[in-house]
Amino acid sequence: MTQLTSNAAPLARLLLAFMFITSGLQKITGYAGTQQYMEAMGVPGALLPLAILTEVVGGIALLLGWQARIAAVLLAGFSIVSGLLFHLIPSFGMEGMAAQGETISFMKNMTIAGGMLMVVAMGPGKWSLDARAGRAPAAA
Repeated sequence: MTQLTSNAAPLARLLLAFMFITSGLQKITGYAGTQQYMEAMGVPGALLPLAILTEVVGGIALLLGWQARIAAVLLAGFSIVSGLLFHLIPSFGMEGMAAQGETISFMKNMTIAGGMLMVVAMGPGKWSLDARAGRAPAAA
């Protein structure tokens, strides 16, 4: 692994994890509002604790590089599902800036899922708990 990839992997994990951890924590502090939003979008509010758990625990695992490939698969799936439910489907029937904003948010979710799948493919890198435990062989 070159110096660049050795240093890029933990930075990439930090940047990817940051969004999930902060988003999950914001859902805790704004629990009632988030639950109402979910229900308004046709998603049962009872799933909110699962969303929070996925974002916070998955984000921390990714950040630390602990079971990083599993965390990345889960967060990729979360990004795809939430993108479909909260951004793509609602954008149908919208016009103008609202539709454009939802489309951009959907594309961001798909891009994040792509980044997560790169973690799955390439591993968490040398500076991770997985590498320390011998679970993260360097990508070829």
